[in-house]
Amino acid sequence: MANTAQARKRARQAVKQRAHNASLRSTLRTAIKKIIKAVEAGDKAAATAAYSENVSVIDSIADKKIIHKNKASRHKSRLNAAIKAMSGSVPVTAAKAAPKAKVEAKAAPKAKAAPKAKTV
Repeated sequence: MANTAQARKRARQAVKQRAHNASLRSTLRTAIKKIIKAVEAGDKAAATAAYSENVSVIDSIADKKIIHKNKASRHKSRLNAAIKAMSGSVPVTAAKAAPKAKVEAKAAPKAKAAPKAKTV
């Protein structure tokens, strides 16, 4: 429990800020879902419009440090790749990375070192 007036005030501020940040994160998720919904519907014009409207939302939330700027960039890149994949030749599922092939032979585990002799 906070013992000083300053600590109590900071605790009150943290509660308010946490609620505000949660609201902004919800706005971010909604913006991303709007773009994904347009992509899944197959309407490239609507998807492009949704992307251009909501990319500023993603950037502003990253500027406020609610999410890391690299995460915002990753979201924008993947959404844009999904929209570009709609043009025809590449299916939307190809925008996702294909899983890597498993390695057949694993290296043998290293032998443990011999225990050290105790000196008295």
